[in-house]
Amino acid sequence: MSRPALWGLMAEFATADALLAAARAAHAAGYRRAEAYSPFAVEGLAEAVGFTGSRVPLFTLLGALAGGIGGYFLQWYAAVVDFPVNVGGRPLNSWPMFVPITFEMGVLGGAFAAVIAMLVGSGLPRLRHPLFAAPDFDLAMRNRFFLCLRADEPVFDREKAEDFLRGLQPLLCVEVAA
Repeated sequence: MSRPALWGLMAEFATADALLAAARAAHAAGYRRAEAYSPFAVEGLAEAVGFTGSRVPLFTLLGALAGGIGGYFLQWYAAVVDFPVNVGGRPLNSWPMFVPITFEMGVLGGAFAAVIAMLVGSGLPRLRHPLFAAPDFDLAMRNRFFLCLRADEPVFDREKAEDFLRGLQPLLCVEVAA
């Protein structure tokens, strides 16, 4: 009889300090995709698991620039190329009148890019995550702290990872099926 596919191994800790120490040890042992879950923000936990930053601000900037340039281009095309109307001898490409719409299109493009980048970066929308079926994982929202070593890590070896997690003296160490 074959085992179900393994998504990872998860250890449960009683305190935030134990989770922080375990996350630092996992990162030092070469686990770069380790995931930590706690009921509240733990200072230094993101750095301990190797989270360096997000690309959402970069995509927001690119979306804002694309929206602004697109908005300006549409106004310029309509006023200069498609339907030129000479109003009081003003030049057709009078950029000050294009500023409000350009700004608004920049804000709109940045907002759309930020939402899309956040959803893609978070892997959403996802209807099911393997951790939700793990025993006691619902306690992550109340009073327990979890560290999960994912099986898709290059350094992941099931027996070595289990020995590593048990060496951290968790309350519980469980397999997470895919």
